[in-house]
Amino acid sequence: MSQTELMQVNLRLPTRLLFSGEAQKVFAEAENGAFAMLPKHTDFVTALLPSVLILTDRQGQELFFGVDQGVLVKHGYQVDIAVRRAVQGEDLASLHDTIQATFIEVDEDERVARTALSKLEAGIVRRFSDLRKPLT
Repeated sequence: MSQTELMQVNLRLPTRLLFSGEAQKVFAEAENGAFAMLPKHTDFVTALLPSVLILTDRQGQELFFGVDQGVLVKHGYQVDIAVRRAVQGEDLASLHDTIQATFIEVDEDERVARTALSKLEAGIVRRFSDLRKPLT
């Protein structure tokens, strides 16, 4: 397989590179629907929805990724995908279980952090209102 029949794909998270490799085909879902992309596809940029990203590698094997919202940029034979959260699964069934475990755990952590932040903000507002009261 020649280089012009492959795309270089990088799947990036905010903290690290989750995947970097060659792919024959990329399948993803954008706001206007699902699409497949081959190496000679026109260059474009699109916003991705939370969905399953499927990469077909050099050997024809499919790699499955559960991705959160993000951006896909194709330029020439280079495809860069930046998402907030993503996990890789062996197959669709195991990917579903991994997504449930990982994303729900993160969502719960975010909920706890937002609750703590709200309590801190309320405490600050109370203290400022106490400062405005005249001393008698």
